[in-house]
This record gives sequence, structure tokens and C-alpha cells, in this order.
Amino acid sequence: MGLLRRIEIRPSEGWPPLEIGPGCILTIGNFDGVHIGHQEILRTAEALARQRGAELVIMTFEPHPEAILHAQTGPQVLTPLGLKLELMARLASGIAIILRDAHELLRQDPQTFMTEIVAKAIRPSTVVEGEDFRFGSQRQGDVQTLIGLGRRLGFDVEIVHARQIRIPGGQDVRVSSTLIRYMLQSGHVADAALALGRPFRLCGMVVAGRGKGRQLGYPTLNMLRPDQIIPAEGVYAGRVLLAESMEGLFLDGPTLPAVFSIGQAITFGQDHPLLIEAHVLEGLSQDLRPRWMAMDFVEHIRAQHRFPSVQALVQQISTDCARARQILGLG
Repeated sequence: MGLLRRIEIRPSEGWPPLEIGPGCILTIGNFDGVHIGHQEILRTAEALARQRGAELVIMTFEPHPEAILHAQTGPQVLTPLGLKLELMARLASGIAIILRDAHELLRQDPQTFMTEIVAKAIRPSTVVEGEDFRFGSQRQGDVQTLIGLGRRLGFDVEIVHARQIRIPGGQDVRVSSTLIRYMLQSGHVADAALALGRPFRLCGMVVAGRGKGRQLGYPTLNMLRPDQIIPAEGVYAGRVLLAESMEGLFLDGPTLPAVFSIGQAITFGQDHPLLIEAHVLEGLSQDLRPRWMAMDFVEHIRAQHRFPSVQALVQQISTDCARARQILGLG
């Protein structure tokens, strides 16, 4: 595991002096999800930095640039900042520059951004990016723009090819954060796990529920709706990680097998708010009262349905639990 020294900058308050020696290896991106394509970029940059004995600098944004420029229509994030940084630290060592609320920066044209921020403030010897890298106001700059500016400003450019996965049906698709969001919103969590290189993790605070699950014989842990993309309504097999702090959810601690339900409890009425619930299949102490929970989505089991009776619902939950045990290898 690597170690990332974090530097948070609000560009509107000025660009502070950075303790970065000239000749570093730089990569810039949102890295939302830290999917297998991002991982390839980070590994390439890390290997180049080690080979040259140079420092690695990762520049990312908080919040997502599209959320800044288009607050109402910006994408829901795959990974909260803390989880994103932890995942990156497993792949690389160096410096993580986090640009917060970078409104003005995102409106700069590509040449100004590369000249004032990259060439003058960071002074890299090489910039490593994916082949679909875009930058500058309205995403005007692409990799060809970057290569041209590199020649003019004195840095090399290393382009990493996109990763592909084969989805059910035999189609090869290029991995992207947008694709993964679509997969999750469609309930295809197993495909999303292929693209991420791990199960999708939803992180949030544990809140008191209505006790309905306990009444039915299947008590649940309930999650407050997080500021993160939520998979499609349905029932899933997965694993939960319990912690006393949000930061604890970003680590690789022991997980417990579970059945997840995301839905509006339509058997019990109309217009119920969305419920995010986990029924732990085994290993949960009855005395444990966790404050935070992470849900790792392994496989979709079924869609949500309105059942004709509570008895029919209970029978289906029993079937769901048996299917989840099979998926998770519990026998």
C-alpha cells in the first residue's frame, strides 16, 4: 500500500507555494470510482516515477467538476473523496492535490490551465493521462491538445489506453465512470464490479428503522440516504462493513454476508421514502450498534414487487436469503 500526502487547495483563495521538486510525474483527473482504467493510469504513473526517482503528483477535484458547473444535472459520485483517496493510495505513493470548489479554474481555456497551473506551479517532466482525457473550459482540450502544449511548455505526455471488459452477451465495452453509473442505475452490480475491479461500495450512516424487518423475523440495518449514486431498486447479495466513523468505511476491514433491499416498501403502502436496508446473514452480534455502514454489492437477485400478503413477502425473503447464501458461497 502506498502513502499519499494530501494538499487541499481552493484556487479562489490563491495558489500556495508547493513543496514539489521540478521533474515530477503528474496525472490529472476526477478518478471517480477508481475503476480499472484509472488503476492502469495510476500504475503507469507510479512505475514511471519509480523508474526516474521522481515524485508522483495526482491532481483531482472535489466536488466533481460537473457538479460545480452544472449543479442540477451533475453526476452522482461513485466514490466519496475519502474512499477515492484510499483506493488511490493502494496503487501509488506521492502527493494528492485536491482542488476544492475550482469554479474559476474549470472555466480556463486549455492553454491557460496548462501554462499557469501545470507548467508554472507543478513543473512536471511527464503528464500521464488516459486516451479520453479532456480538460479546460467546456472540455475543449483533448490528448492531442495536451501533447501539443507539452511540446511548447516542456513536458512529455504518456497516454494510457482505455481498459475494456466483456459483458454478458459477449460485447466488449470500454470502461468509464459513466458506464459504471449506468450499470448501477440498471441494477447490473456484477458488471459494475468487473469494471471497478471490486464490488461497488455504498457508504452511509446507520439510522433507526421502523422495526418492520424485525417483526417479520429478518432484522435490518438501515442506511441514511448518502450523497452517492445508489443502485437500482431491488434485492441484492452483498457484504457489509461496520465502523464507528465514516473514515472506517474506507478501509479493508472484515465484512459480513448480507441481503440488501433498496426500495419503497410498496407492500406496505404508497409514497414511502426510499429505504436502504441490509439483513446480515451471519456473524452480527446482537449487542453491536454500529454508527456507519458500507454495503458492497455483489449480485442482483430480483426486482422489487408488491406482494399480496405479508406471508407471501416473508416467504420471498426466505428465498432471497437462500439465494444470497448461494451467491456468497455460504452453502
